[in-house]
Amino acid sequence: MNISKCIFILALIGTSCSSKFLKYEKAEQLAKNSEFENKVKIIETPEVASTTPSSDVSTASKSTQASIPITTTTTTTTTIKKTTKRSNTKKAAAAELAAAIPTERQPTLEDNEGFSNVRRPLADPFRVGERVVHSVSYFTAHAGTLTFSVKPYVQVNGRRSYNFVTDIQSSQLFSSFYSAEDRVETYVDYEDLVPHVFKLKIKESGQLKEAQSYFDQQTLKANYWENKYTEKDGHEEKKQAWDLLPYSQNAFSSIYYMRIFKWQIGKEYAFRVSDDGKNVIFKGKALERITLDTKAGQFKAIKIRAEIVSRGALSQTGDLLLWISDDEHRYILRIEAKIKIGTLVSEVTSIHPG
Repeated sequence: MNISKCIFILALIGTSCSSKFLKYEKAEQLAKNSEFENKVKIIETPEVASTTPSSDVSTASKSTQASIPITTTTTTTTTIKKTTKRSNTKKAAAAELAAAIPTERQPTLEDNEGFSNVRRPLADPFRVGERVVHSVSYFTAHAGTLTFSVKPYVQVNGRRSYNFVTDIQSSQLFSSFYSAEDRVETYVDYEDLVPHVFKLKIKESGQLKEAQSYFDQQTLKANYWENKYTEKDGHEEKKQAWDLLPYSQNAFSSIYYMRIFKWQIGKEYAFRVSDDGKNVIFKGKALERITLDTKAGQFKAIKIRAEIVSRGALSQTGDLLLWISDDEHRYILRIEAKIKIGTLVSEVTSIHPG
């Protein structure tokens, strides 16, 4: 998977001349993955989270405290000795707990403005029910629709997680020579803001694909499974496993994760992304504040130039510009991506706040 292509889900332009979706009698089997199902348990939990800032420090303290073994003292000959030993044990446990709580937000390459000393932002930009719809154009022609949604929460291996969904649908015009109906679901931990899973479903004229990815944040191991069918090559399977860097986003969670930052003009922001066996860094610089006129209305916006850094060198496939709303939501309002021929533009047409 090309990292910049995956992050912004803008690959609408195909080379096939067929307007129909590819047919495969065993299409339902592409989604079956026993290895993934054995590693991951996903349960829907449609409750709505509080919109007030979370008590991050206390949550971290409880979590850390639960993981610290507190040894009890053996019976002693006098009450005074027992009291002293218990007091010393409590002091040692408290000192160990204090040392375990981070004094600086991790990882240090990420900006810490608007956060406590742990992972959650003080103001949560996401709301269940949020739906931001874009029109995607290529050479001014309407190529399709791109939709970013925040669905009800899920539990992933017992961890409460956001459910981010990105859909892409080719337009009637472009479907006359290439049809696309793609979806990716991304589950991101509510407390730590790190991804657990993405599930990708591609239904196009040229291919059918089902893929799953699992980031094990405890062992820092990534697993990726893919089942694909094309007329040329038939049914193909692909599996990958690689080491993660701590706090890495996946290619699809990145477009949501960037919304948690403040984006002050002139300032550069960075975070880790891991995809296709590679650990890279997303960098974005806030260029200017502007007023953006769209079909959804007029917005105060922040213009951002985005880059991908791999192994210390900048890897640019073309200019990538984004506009986000200059408010607490940081909605993605517009994306411009230069490709080999021309520029793809994705701009908001409607926003449902949730």
